[in-house]
Amino acid sequence: MSTDDERPEVPAVPRTRAEMRAAREAAEAAEAERIDRVVASADHVAPPVDQGTQPAAQPAAQPAAGAEDAAVREAAAREAAAREAAAREAAVREAGDREVAEQEAAARKMAAFEAAAREDAEATALPPVPLATEPVFVGADPISADPISAAEAEAAEEFPAPPAPRAPVGREAPHTPVSRRRFALTLVAVLGVLVVVGTGLGIASLLQGPRISDVQVNAAQAIESSGSRVILTANQALADIDPAQVTVEPAVPFTVDASGRGVGVRFTVPLDDSTEYTIRVADVVGAGGGPKTTLTTSFTTPPSNIFLLRRDVEGKDKIFLTDLSGEKAVPVFEHDKINDFRATSTKLVVAVEEDEGSRLLVMDRDGKNPRELKLPGDGYVGAIQVSERGGLVGYSYSDKELSDTEGRASVLVTQPLTGDGDPQIIEVAGAEASVFVWQFVPDSAAVLFIDFDGALSLVDRSTDTGVQALGLAATIQGISRGTYTAIVERLDGAVVELNLADGSEQPLAASDPDYGIASSITPFPGGTLRHVVARDDEGLPIGQVVVRVDDDGAATPLVEVGSTDSILQACASPSGQYAAVVVAPDLANNAYDGMLLPLPENVETHLIDMASGKEIVALTGFDASWCQTAPRF
Repeated sequence: MSTDDERPEVPAVPRTRAEMRAAREAAEAAEAERIDRVVASADHVAPPVDQGTQPAAQPAAQPAAGAEDAAVREAAAREAAAREAAAREAAVREAGDREVAEQEAAARKMAAFEAAAREDAEATALPPVPLATEPVFVGADPISADPISAAEAEAAEEFPAPPAPRAPVGREAPHTPVSRRRFALTLVAVLGVLVVVGTGLGIASLLQGPRISDVQVNAAQAIESSGSRVILTANQALADIDPAQVTVEPAVPFTVDASGRGVGVRFTVPLDDSTEYTIRVADVVGAGGGPKTTLTTSFTTPPSNIFLLRRDVEGKDKIFLTDLSGEKAVPVFEHDKINDFRATSTKLVVAVEEDEGSRLLVMDRDGKNPRELKLPGDGYVGAIQVSERGGLVGYSYSDKELSDTEGRASVLVTQPLTGDGDPQIIEVAGAEASVFVWQFVPDSAAVLFIDFDGALSLVDRSTDTGVQALGLAATIQGISRGTYTAIVERLDGAVVELNLADGSEQPLAASDPDYGIASSITPFPGGTLRHVVARDDEGLPIGQVVVRVDDDGAATPLVEVGSTDSILQACASPSGQYAAVVVAPDLANNAYDGMLLPLPENVETHLIDMASGKEIVALTGFDASWCQTAPRF
């Protein structure tokens, strides 16, 4: 028992019968030793039996009586010794039995205590926690639930309490001042490290200046349409960005919008295919100051694909998707009679002919999931076009039953590509207008058209602003992407560039060298494609040529044919990187098919690289998806 703790210690509790037997034998031995010590002390104090207490005056002449007395005393001593031995043995047995009973009682008490502890632990189980770094001991309960006997109290004084077992995993160890101090010190240390790391990163960021943390770009869409964006996200808020700080290589027109950590570069025209573009934002400074840095990123556009229509008088007409080499052409849709089609970045719109009239189908680009769009009635569809930005399809519609007094002829219709809305017929002054020629304004839902009275008009299908009159015109040659500028031929034959936003116009500059009056003009970013027919003195064609004319007027011939062949159409890829020129060879012996849009049976599409002027390949078919309209013959 500790000298500095006045509380009685818990007695040791044997856990096996061998331990209880050993304890009993130890108790018997201790009791025997104690009795021996008592007897030895008594022998030392009492006089010897042969030296009695007889008086000194007794005569020595009585030897017989003395011998008899000695014998009696010896017998009494032996009897007393026997009684003491029996008493000692009984005491030892009693002490052993008492010790065993006390130990068994203590064992039962400890077992009951552990069972109760287990039940409490299960009832209040918490998620497992790690063991403490040092052993955790549970002290004795100062107040017992059951009263203890005197024997248990005596046993508690005799046997010291063993250390309590280690707290099991899953049981929360009691908090001590030392553990709380250790936890507080650990928390302070961790917070200190975080503060130091955060401060270090902040200082490093300030020293290095802004950096790019993310770039978003859709390269495939960028070669299909104008308006695609590249968004650069910096690792910190930026000071104001001037558009002059941004450069793009190869050069292409763009606009800039920046806010917070983002810098957006929007291309106003489509990009070239298979080209690496690099964007640099120079002298960029964080909103809080610091050194200047240059943000740089690059991306590569994918190769181009085009759709072509191939008619077969003896079989089914097919729409093919092909690369620019023509070696990977794959048919995506076929029908007995395909009159015309158009493509967006996700859909194909196909006009087919049947005995009862036209049908207009919308499907995925791979030809799957076709669905039919509702038409204004039973009739015929032609001159279909699509506005991807506006989500619209437009076409010229005529009723099947048509006379001088009844039926609709060549009215202009627009409707959603999704098929959710009904067809809407364009009206002028409250009346459905018959349209001679029309075009969607690229990258918008606006429609430019000329009616049979020669009136040039503009209407935006996304608003209710009504029809805007733009004078009289003979035809619409084309509309430039990203500029809202149309090339229009007036009734007097003058070809002008008409600003559709404010109605202003200027003459279209002649080419250098001057190839003469063009029969068709197709604009592209950076210039125009002009189809010129050379005629003899009698006005008969002696040759045709497609000329590329840059914005500065420099002219380069791309495709030339003789008098036996005919150029049906010339159009450019979205970025102006390539040209697609449709040629009908040997026109005199090339019969026309009997379709609603009649064309020679044998038609070729020549793909030209406009930078070099070299032909890439000649493919069988026409109606390249780069073209905004079908061929006009």
